[in-house]
Amino acid sequence: MTFPTAPAPHVVAHDSVGRVMRIVIYALLPTVALHVVFFGVGLLIQIALGAATALICEAVALRLRHKPIEPFLKDGSAIVTAILLALCLPPLAPWWLVVSGTAFAILLAKHLYGGLGANPFNPAMVGYAVLLVSFPVQLLQWLPPAGMEIEHVKLSVGETIQTILTGSLPSRLTWDAVTSPTPLDALRTSLKLGMTMVEARAAPIFGTLGGRGWEWINLATLAGGLALLVLRIIRWHIPVAMLGAIVLCASLMYLVDPGTYAGPIFHLTSGASLLGAFFIATDPISAATSDRGRVIYGAGIGVLTYVIRTWGGYPDGVAFAVLLMNLSVPLIDRYTIPRIYGHAR
Repeated sequence: MTFPTAPAPHVVAHDSVGRVMRIVIYALLPTVALHVVFFGVGLLIQIALGAATALICEAVALRLRHKPIEPFLKDGSAIVTAILLALCLPPLAPWWLVVSGTAFAILLAKHLYGGLGANPFNPAMVGYAVLLVSFPVQLLQWLPPAGMEIEHVKLSVGETIQTILTGSLPSRLTWDAVTSPTPLDALRTSLKLGMTMVEARAAPIFGTLGGRGWEWINLATLAGGLALLVLRIIRWHIPVAMLGAIVLCASLMYLVDPGTYAGPIFHLTSGASLLGAFFIATDPISAATSDRGRVIYGAGIGVLTYVIRTWGGYPDGVAFAVLLMNLSVPLIDRYTIPRIYGHAR
């Protein structure tokens, strides 16, 4: 007897790329909202510019590769890349910064290697790393968080748009009056000047846990990351390993010399640790494959992030740590993916 059988595959996966990316975008909304509260609407403009650039570059690359355009434009992966990159940039960064960084991420870091599913590096972090190395001055022009700034340096929505599109502030303002270092950068500078940790943390840019404003943004990021875990969009291995490595390194150094090294809570609430742990390092394409490999991969990112922050040339280090561990993924997979039964290594 012949039974009618549909062609393979017979089991359709519940999660499509589009659904996963939409959930990731929803999980990022609390972070974006708190970012706007503390630093103004500049981030929304950066996201709009980055998203438009990402979609245009995605369409161009797909057309050149003779691939269908509409399905890939609708899957949301390019939008996620644009949002993650925009979150790493100062709110008043000139338009060409986010446009060039996003274009580099989509065209070179993603499609040069074969598009979605084939890129060995996280595209958003490649774009950010290129911008950070090429234009370090522009990436240091952060605004002071709300609750710290002086009334006359506040920018209206129109002035924010004008600054981003022209690269120049309104005539009544100067960059020195408007910008402020990030908490990690401010701490590094103060420690290099010979201040103790207590003296450095007395600056108004620091809050109760970490950087003023940044601590709330990171708590919002934590909420979004936990939502991804509950919905099984990501697995726990990479976030727990990465954050655990940062906490372990920071705790050990803090115990050695609390006057010189910040504690673990500060490291979790002052930079991109939580964003990196839940939204960047967990990229399933560029991360390790096995559970054991994910733990090694996440822990490596955590250790490298702390090392770069503490002794390296950059105040944060998440982007470079992720890219360095992306390079290590083939080696990690080689020694951690379980052996197929019946096959010798």
